Amino acid sequence: MRRLAPLLLALAAAGVVGTSGCGGGDASAGAPASGAIAPQAVDKLRPHPRAIDPSAGVPAGHSGVLARESAALPKPRTDAEIRRELAASGIPSGATAALTHDGLAVAPLDAPPTVQAVIQAGNQIARLPYRYGGGHATWVDTAYDCSASISFAFAAAGLISTPMVSGQLAQWGEPGPGRWITVYANGGHTFMFVAGLRFDTSGLTATGSRWQASTRPVAGFAVRHPVGL
Repeated sequence: MRRLAPLLLALAAAGVVGTSGCGGGDASAGAPASGAIAPQAVDKLRPHPRAIDPSAGVPAGHSGVLARESAALPKPRTDAEIRRELAASGIPSGATAALTHDGLAVAPLDAPPTVQAVIQAGNQIARLPYRYGGGHATWVDTAYDCSASISFAFAAAGLISTPMVSGQLAQWGEPGPGRWITVYANGGHTFMFVAGLRFDTSGLTATGSRWQASTRPVAGFAVRHPVGL
């Protein structure tokens, strides 16, 4: 341990913390500082924080870091299992995504594959905590801010290749609302509607999930959508 102490201190000093998330417009947000150690190098020394359950996420306030002695994780539910739950609960489905009792979204049957991928990725982080700058230095994090939340879902669907801040999302894609996905963004915040459900970090304080069935005021936000969606 004495031999490792100087190395661990050096790694801690080289850590990168995102500082341009929901409120930033800096195109360089999320880029590692010069001389920072690559995430894969750090991973060789300690486990990388990961979302505990892709289906349910981590409750707000949880660290999201798995201990080595943790018990076996629950198996994530499949879309088919969630659809059976919806059928039994009487929640309607169709052209609009459905919201389960635990705050997850179920894509409409006729949604394009890209939209389904956005929803599935959104479910992975739907209940992870909010942290300003979270999700900008690394795709896999224990908490995400508003723009990193959307960036994570878009990247999983192949729509973007690097995290974006809210100011960038206000100029991304095509202007106006989309058929399936509509992004609302300004220099201070961003959220989106996907197949009728709102994906918004502000929802965490209300229900513990980023997915919300309710709407919210949109004045002052640029309205954008992915090309073709």
